[in-house]
Amino acid sequence: MNNLFKALNDPTRRQILDLLRGGDLNAGEIAERFDMTKPSISHHLDLLRQAGLVEATKQGQFINYSLNTTVLDELLAWLMSFQKTETSTTEKTQQPR
Repeated sequence: MNNLFKALNDPTRRQILDLLRGGDLNAGEIAERFDMTKPSISHHLDLLRQAGLVEATKQGQFINYSLNTTVLDELLAWLMSFQKTETSTTEKTQQPR
């Protein structure tokens, strides 16, 4: 999960995820939307892939990237487990004795 938080911590990587919400894109299409070098974009994409947030599929000379929402679903479920624990604890402390 550390890789996931590291990947989400960077605004460029979050922007890439936002782009991929609209559909699959290849590395060149993603790079066109940023004012940085292609190797820098490749580095961001690699970190997103390592975190499991994107999937990379090679098609000919291009690598297409797509969003992997399974990891985000797992993260949300984990975060929601804290809310349930918090609610349960609050309810127990507020009950009359």
